[in-house]
Amino acid sequence: MAKRKRRRFTKEFKSETVRLIREGGKTIRQVAHDLDLTESAVRNWFKQAEIDAGRGAPGALTTDEREELQRLRRENRQLQMERDILKKATAFFAKESR
Repeated sequence: MAKRKRRRFTKEFKSETVRLIREGGKTIRQVAHDLDLTESAVRNWFKQAEIDAGRGAPGALTTDEREELQRLRRENRQLQMERDILKKATAFFAKESR
């Protein structure tokens, strides 16, 4: 079985797909087949839409919370790298001044 090439979908496409499941009376499997998508991708979109609507499992992160967490982790990595550079520079200049 050939592996599919990874595709990216817009938020609008995902929300329209979820709307088809909710309002169209079709199952996740049927919608995935009709749109030539993997069932697991559509199932994940539906699950995330339920969480975003407040109907998810307790403690599950909404899309906005996930994006913020990603942004904060990226910022944290950047700050740690800058701190490490400053530590090394401080050690270098301290050694030079002796």
